[in-house]
Amino acid sequence: MTDKALHSLISINRDDGQSPVAEPLDLGGRVRELRKARGWTLEQAAKQAGLARSTLSKIENGQMSPTYEALKKLALGLEISVPQLFTPPQRDQINGRMAVTRVGEGTQKATVTYEHELLAEALSRKRMLPYRAQIRARSIEEFDGWVRHDGEEFLYVLTGVIRLYTEFYEPIEMRRGDSAYYDATMGHNVVSISAEDATILWVTSLT
Repeated sequence: MTDKALHSLISINRDDGQSPVAEPLDLGGRVRELRKARGWTLEQAAKQAGLARSTLSKIENGQMSPTYEALKKLALGLEISVPQLFTPPQRDQINGRMAVTRVGEGTQKATVTYEHELLAEALSRKRMLPYRAQIRARSIEEFDGWVRHDGEEFLYVLTGVIRLYTEFYEPIEMRRGDSAYYDATMGHNVVSISAEDATILWVTSLT
């Protein structure tokens, strides 16, 4: 048997059961790639997965086909799901997009209660909307009802002290370094309770 024949090749079939259309996956190579991406040696990865070093080495070199129990241990050790072991990296989807926003160069959008600085404005079709906000509001009465919109939102306090009001929870006082992640369809408002206007980083999902 040739070395190539020894490799554990996993063919990915169509849902309709017709002939495979994707390139077969070298499971051993996939495991090696995942291990190296984490910067782990064979010993470290084997210990993480609860396998013998020799077993992991044989799997990576295509010298043995792992049992399902071994696959579960591998996935658990690599902190992924079992199906992800058989999913080749989508290199063709990498587009290398990047945007750098220097201090003070973001687009300014002011409202009565907030002053926003939109970040990464150069990127179109983003999946997240990051922006820095200066909180002008000092009481919940300054808002014309709840703010709510699609998606999820992450809030991180940069300076000052804020009070986060939400539709279903008691108000929360938050200081520099505190953060919150919440469903943005739930009504929410933020007010500054420090002497100076507090500033926060907001990241809103767009999908």
